[in-house]
Parts: sequence; structure tokens; C-alpha cells
Amino acid sequence: MKNIKVYSTPTCPYCNMLKEWLHSKKIKFEDLNVAVDQKAAEEIIKKTGQMGVPVTEIDGQFVIGYDPNTLEKLMK
Repeated sequence: MKNIKVYSTPTCPYCNMLKEWLHSKKIKFEDLNVAVDQKAAEEIIKKTGQMGVPVTEIDGQFVIGYDPNTLEKLMK
């Protein structure tokens, strides 16, 4: 099983679309709210240089934004 982390905020519409997509596929993931989790926010900036969300980490590979096609490929 893949280790999936979603770095998001509650007010981000693309974050919500991403999480709904994952739920619809019955894919388990860890949801890290960078609005309140400063450590997660710093971690994602350090790893990717991204200050925006969503960022999805799948076994050490990153997908910036809501990109179902790329997510599907990395989850196989």
C-alpha cells in the first residue's frame, strides 16, 4: 500500500476536490492541515519549495495541485 500525504488547508477548493477524489477511489491518506500544523508547512516548503496547496506526497514523490492523471499513475 502506498504512503500518501495530502498537505492542504480547509479553505482551499482544490484541496477539497483532491480529498473528495481520493475518498471516491477509497484511497487512504494522511491529511496535513498546513494552516494549523506549522511543522507540516515547513516540511513541504523544504521538500518542494511550494508555499501553495494542495501538495500530495506519494511514497516520496510529489504532485503539485489537483492533478488526477498524475496521481493515478503514481498510485499504480
